[in-house]
Amino acid sequence: MSNWTAICALEDIPVLGSRVLLREDGNNIAIFRTGSDEVFALRDRCPHKAGPLSQGIVHGKTVTCPLHSWNIDLDSGEAQAPDVGCAPKITCSVQGGIVHLQLA
Repeated sequence: MSNWTAICALEDIPVLGSRVLLREDGNNIAIFRTGSDEVFALRDRCPHKAGPLSQGIVHGKTVTCPLHSWNIDLDSGEAQAPDVGCAPKITCSVQGGIVHLQLA
C-alpha cells in the first residue's frame, strides 16, 4: 500500500455520517461511512452549487447535499437523475480498521 495514506480509524467516522480531510489546496475530501460500514470518499463539493457534501444526509450508498437536496451516489460520485454532474471520487480502503485514501 505504498500510494496509500492512513487517515483515521473506521470508528472515527460516525455511522451514516462523514469526516472531512482538510487539504491545503482547498480540495477537501469527505469520507463517508454507511450503515453497513462501507467507506467512500468524494471531493467535498456538490457538483451543483459546491455545497459541502460532508454535511449531507447519508442513506444507503447515497448522500443528499444539504443545500439543494441533490442525491449523489457514493460509489461513483454521480448525481442521480434528473440531476447531472459528478463529485470526483477518491479511492479508499479499510485495512485493519484503519481508513486509507489513495492520494496523488
